[in-house]
Amino acid sequence: MRFSLPLGDSSRWLPASRDELDARGWAEVDVILVSGDAYVDHPSFGTAVVGRTIEREGLRVAILPQPNWRDDLRDFRKLGRPRLFFGVTAGCMDSMVNHYTAGRRLRSDDAYTPGDQAGFRPDYAVVVYTRILKQLYPEVPVMIGGIEASLRRVTHFDYWSDTIKPSVLAESGADLLVYGMGELPLLEILRLLRRGVPFSSLKTVPQTAGLLPPGAEIPPNHRWEDITLNSHEECVRNRASYAANFGRIETESNRVHARRLRQEVGGRLLVVNPPFPTMTTEQLDASFDLPYTRMPHPRYRKRGPIPAYEMIKHSINLHRGCFGGCSFCTISAHQGKFVVSRSQESILREVRAVTAMPDFRGTITDLGGPSANMFRMQGREPRLCDECEKPSCIWPRICPNLDTDHRPLLEVYRAVRSVPGVKHAFVTSGLRYDLLLDGRAPPEVRQGHDRYVDELLAHHVSGRLKVAPEHTSDAVLNVMRKPSFALFRRFKARFDAVKARLGKPQLQLVPYFISSHPGSRPQDMASLALQTKELGFRLEQVQDFTPTPMTVATEIYATGLHPCSGKPVAVARTPEEKEEQRSFFFWYKPGLRDALRATLHRLGMDAAAERLLGAGKRKRANRR
Repeated sequence: MRFSLPLGDSSRWLPASRDELDARGWAEVDVILVSGDAYVDHPSFGTAVVGRTIEREGLRVAILPQPNWRDDLRDFRKLGRPRLFFGVTAGCMDSMVNHYTAGRRLRSDDAYTPGDQAGFRPDYAVVVYTRILKQLYPEVPVMIGGIEASLRRVTHFDYWSDTIKPSVLAESGADLLVYGMGELPLLEILRLLRRGVPFSSLKTVPQTAGLLPPGAEIPPNHRWEDITLNSHEECVRNRASYAANFGRIETESNRVHARRLRQEVGGRLLVVNPPFPTMTTEQLDASFDLPYTRMPHPRYRKRGPIPAYEMIKHSINLHRGCFGGCSFCTISAHQGKFVVSRSQESILREVRAVTAMPDFRGTITDLGGPSANMFRMQGREPRLCDECEKPSCIWPRICPNLDTDHRPLLEVYRAVRSVPGVKHAFVTSGLRYDLLLDGRAPPEVRQGHDRYVDELLAHHVSGRLKVAPEHTSDAVLNVMRKPSFALFRRFKARFDAVKARLGKPQLQLVPYFISSHPGSRPQDMASLALQTKELGFRLEQVQDFTPTPMTVATEIYATGLHPCSGKPVAVARTPEEKEEQRSFFFWYKPGLRDALRATLHRLGMDAAAERLLGAGKRKRANRR
């Protein structure tokens, strides 16, 4: 049985059809949320979080999931016009990442759609949905948010069109953009609207962005300093100016007290207000404690499972934010650099809710977060964090002010294991092993690191532990903002020793790697293949670098320059260059061996070819 409620009972979900509105006696709603994802009423799905937050404020909200944009637009009309505004999101992923591979090939599946079916959302979904709403309801404000809007809030490089695009506000015609995790700006917007403030006057809400018409004055705010970016037009003309922009944007994204950003685009002024302070534990708990059904809407019962939901339905998210600052990752740009953790009480309430699900069989599939082991980690002296502008707390080395104590996380693990009905509680989110090798931490914290590895392998690894060294070349890792591969070797040695002591030979360490990342050359990939082979790995968890908006690596790909140093960086751009690098992951496949040997010969790496692939035909003949 998939649902705990009768299959026809939709009354506990937010309404998603005209019939459901009529059943509640609602002729009109206050807010309609339009999403590129199917409607899953679960705290891991942003539309549900936003909808339940609005509902908690006493307003009427409806969900319009995956409307058809290719017919007569009847889906956009069926719920009517909202009293306050439309909220638009592409869903839990950027629609272009959702649709296309790193090689720009169209995907045949969509994990956020029932039956894993592709084709239920448009390319550039935020722009498409917003333009339709503005065409049908020109007088109703449209607020955009979610991953796609958040990461495209300023001038950005779009890999799929290979162009520099303006803010999604300019392309879509939306009235307001909320970036990052949206609960706090949403609550402030609702508070102001209830006070009678017109939507058009919402110019100084933190963590929002808007476009001012030509000649309009920027609203004063004595709390904020302003910083002016190069105009969109200048960025299009000169990619060095574009790279310089990103350096300023990233710096402000990582400051506790950020400045307001200004950028001219098409004669108008884009204004990006600084973010709210990091959420408190109490605020985060309140978001997770909303009355989610934790299930897909019953409307999908005949269309098959939703893979993204199936993957997380029995998992628990412990915290938000990531201070890793990896060059290729968008987490800090969207969730923030500073970690906010849930209380143990809130976590256990959710665990008990999961154990009550009818298809729960005793296994919590993940106790994790953006990184599995950053729970409750923060600066020991907050004032030092207040002054810091660095993108990472752990690169190029772990900040001495960072508290890397894993003992609070161990307390959570033990508490979850003690909940009746929980047989297993696994950790399947990626682990930051460098946090467990912090040699400058106090002795009691280092002892906690050792206990964490012991307890993790004893109780919380189902068979495979995921970690992400990403590369073996220190030069490439420096561009990635990742630690030296030597730390992975140290962690592997500890992993092997602990699993031997525990008598668990079946446990596997699964490393993730990226090919074609800026800075990576074929020689680096050859070394990666050789080093991982000699460590006993045949790689499976690999990916080709995909440039996504608002990451350092994407700016390097777009410009050939590092946005912080201004220095050139090697970039693999053509499909042939990318495929050459990717092929080194699979040196063990017979069909690739001849091509790899030819590549290594061209690179003057014949000795490496013999170590990686064995002796060639000519050498074997000579030896006979």
